[in-house]
Amino acid sequence: MKSLLIRLTHGLSEQDITENELPLVQEWFAKKYLTNKHNIYKFNSKYRAGILGLVQKKTAYLHVIGENIKDLFINENNLGLASEGDLVIAQRLLGHRGPPSAKIVEIVGREQTYSIAYIIMKERHKSLVELKTEYPIGAEMATEELNTYEVGDLFKVDNHENTIMQKIGNIKDPKSDEKIVLAQFNKHDEFDKDILDIAHSFQEVDASKYPKRKDLRDLTFCTIDPVTAKDFDDAIYWDDKNSTLYVAIADVSEYVTPFGPIDTEAIYRSFSIYLPHRSIPMLPRELSETLCSLQPHVDRLAYVFEIKLDLKTLEVVKSEVYEALMHSDRRFNYEEIDLFFDHKLQAKTKEETAIFAWIKKLKIVTDKLKTKRLQDGFEFHSTEIEMTLDKNTNLIATTIAKETPSHGLIEDCMLLANKEAAKRYKRGLFRVHEAPSQAKLQQLYQELAGIGMHIEIKNTLKETIDAIQKQAKTMGIEPEVDELIIKSQMQARYSPINIGHFGLGFKEYTHFTSPIRRYSDLIVHRLLKAINKGDTKEQSYVLRNIESLSMAISEKEREAMIIESEYKARKYTRWAEQNLHKEFKARITSTDPELRAELHDEIIGAKLHFMSGADVSLFEDVIIRIDKVNIARARIYASVVGKLDK
Repeated sequence: MKSLLIRLTHGLSEQDITENELPLVQEWFAKKYLTNKHNIYKFNSKYRAGILGLVQKKTAYLHVIGENIKDLFINENNLGLASEGDLVIAQRLLGHRGPPSAKIVEIVGREQTYSIAYIIMKERHKSLVELKTEYPIGAEMATEELNTYEVGDLFKVDNHENTIMQKIGNIKDPKSDEKIVLAQFNKHDEFDKDILDIAHSFQEVDASKYPKRKDLRDLTFCTIDPVTAKDFDDAIYWDDKNSTLYVAIADVSEYVTPFGPIDTEAIYRSFSIYLPHRSIPMLPRELSETLCSLQPHVDRLAYVFEIKLDLKTLEVVKSEVYEALMHSDRRFNYEEIDLFFDHKLQAKTKEETAIFAWIKKLKIVTDKLKTKRLQDGFEFHSTEIEMTLDKNTNLIATTIAKETPSHGLIEDCMLLANKEAAKRYKRGLFRVHEAPSQAKLQQLYQELAGIGMHIEIKNTLKETIDAIQKQAKTMGIEPEVDELIIKSQMQARYSPINIGHFGLGFKEYTHFTSPIRRYSDLIVHRLLKAINKGDTKEQSYVLRNIESLSMAISEKEREAMIIESEYKARKYTRWAEQNLHKEFKARITSTDPELRAELHDEIIGAKLHFMSGADVSLFEDVIIRIDKVNIARARIYASVVGKLDK
């Protein structure tokens, strides 16, 4: 529903309206909420769609979706039966004094389409409540039916229809955590039969069928990925003689055509989701892990950036992007390449000998590219935690993922290709990141001053943050301070208009290098292909819903991030339940507005809440005791019982 409202805000072509959406569009058009010009449905200028914000004393604010405008004030006479979190259509009230106002004309659903309910014992009776709040839910279950279920049984709920969709497990089962986090956003691993039939119908690559593609199979490409990776988006090759970098990307757009069944499902998913024990792919595994994946020793279709560099200035002399045939000679993991850089891995084949010869020279180039990049951009050392789970998905260990030379080499190759892609159009899909607001910066400076840091405002924000990071390094709190700096910034997002990328220090940037796991990259591929062909009709076709699509993809990205972080929180909570009343080392991560900490012990990264305060400072190392857990809300409650010597 939210996606439909966003698209109607920007203008929705008749041909893009789904069968399920058409009755609603026709009904709203009849009520004059919408206009229809040149077969494009769009909200009448008098109407706005949005999410109802905090309701106080029968007044509220409407957070308009699909465009960046101020919230609309709703007074008690114009609120109707709407409640906080409702998706509504509102009529603007013109000519009124005071803030921009509106009245609710129709409630069309809930912001959260799905929620999770579970059964608890309340006053000796079973009761069905919302998982995270334990408030009664809109969907009802007869007492007779309720009594057929066990305490802790979990259910997926449709908030629009107020109906119980299905039982998804029991809260006592650790394996239910995955079902909980996926169901709240209606995510699923399985693909419908018609999608799988299409995915199975593709044949292995036959080079003779692609005479127009540039044949790069003689170049010694390789892939470098995590040891557990199955979907190989990208491969690289460095031609040292001509100082030219080849970045080959899986040519997903050759197989996934616009508005076909696979594409429709890919839009809905928009991102692959990565949990500690498995992934939920954007594309069927027949494509994501096989035919599109740049596997070693087989021919593959690729979309390739060929980038010639001036090694003195590190500027791009010229670049071109084209459809190609390629053949990866070796699939490396990061650890192997790091061993090679440490002179601990020798070539065993002639292909490895050739790859190691050019990769050694490429590292010199990418190291220089990084140095140059950090003159304008930032390097943040936020801590990424990797979890190890047992066969029942219980947490048994955590490790900190470290940035190594092999990661850095691949990162700067991909950044270069992404930059070059973004330079090729003025309107399309950009990855943008605004600078932090002055209010956020002031809050950051106050927090840092509170832990004894001297904040000196330099000529530029870049210089100021560099000085803060340097000081944090000497104090031994570099990751923690970087985390605060990151929190002070705006969240990166997708946009049809380029405004640059503050964090990277790039004037233009997009996502080009991961079309197997990000829908944004697939759009960019389609756009670049249309530009290369000079096909303005195809360009318009790709871009006709780009405003609403960029907002929808940004929202899907946030959903994926929530799913991944909440799953980890649930694993931490179950581990804490097995360690109640034990003491562990932790570091204070917040003192205002409330006290919070993170474990820094045998298990790293678990977030702790406190039921009472303590005399502690930000980033102070303490001893905590785990007092209580709430499995449903995925919360761990602790007390500070001591301090660690500095």
